[in-house]
Amino acid sequence: MNHLGDAHLHTWTLHFMALLAADTQDQLSWLGERELETKDVVDEVELLCRVSEELAERGAFEPEDLRDLRAIGRRIGEIDATCRAGLWHNALATDSAWDDIRSLARKFLLTRPGDCRQPLPRPVRPHTGDH
Repeated sequence: MNHLGDAHLHTWTLHFMALLAADTQDQLSWLGERELETKDVVDEVELLCRVSEELAERGAFEPEDLRDLRAIGRRIGEIDATCRAGLWHNALATDSAWDDIRSLARKFLLTRPGDCRQPLPRPVRPHTGDH
């Protein structure tokens, strides 16, 4: 890893995978009062999975990591448009795809060398329209 941006994307991928791997209750606690759209979560995961391919070419991820990230990307890609609509906290409770993604994200984190316990990403303050 020789680019500062690569290190940031690598860290963000690990943190986001930790969020996906967390128990549903922990995910809901992380969300708090925020109203995060499911499609935004799906878009972020798809982006991270695509970017990880390039990061692996530059040595930031191992081939085994890519296999797991590709599996996550494939599973998230199977979520249909209807299930992408609405708030993520509702999808976590009603769409079994998130259970599959949780298992895949856990596998990804557990097979990585070093400490697999990644902190959840810092919650982002909800946008209030104030500047």
